Amino acid sequence: MITHDLLKQQDQGCTVDVGILDLSKDFDTVPYRRLINKLRIYGIHGVVSSWIEAFLSCRQQLVLCDGVKSEYSAVMSGVPQGTVLGPLLFLLHINDMPSVVDPGTTVRLFADDTLIYRVIHSIGDQVALQGDLLRLGKWAKS
Repeated sequence: MITHDLLKQQDQGCTVDVGILDLSKDFDTVPYRRLINKLRIYGIHGVVSSWIEAFLSCRQQLVLCDGVKSEYSAVMSGVPQGTVLGPLLFLLHINDMPSVVDPGTTVRLFADDTLIYRVIHSIGDQVALQGDLLRLGKWAKS
């Protein structure tokens, strides 16, 4: 879809500005309480919600270095990586990102990579895209 969009604009002689956002560190920082609230907004309730909450909360980790283990430490945020459910939960967490950008801007989400692009016809389009990036920054902080 992205390739089609960009090649179509190129064929029409248009300029497209593209931003590539790498959210890989976000896997580790997703506040699980906020994620659970988002899941409820998406209609995930009851047993499934309780199961996911148990999956995310009360986790611990330790470090093993040269055969020596550290003390266990509570994990207060993040989506477990290396699990089948982790990437899905992360996508549900970032699913509302496109709602903060201007309708003329396209956002494509794929795991922890996000592509934002806009056809540029005027300086106004450049300003709009910059505004979108600022709003995405605010979204990420909130």
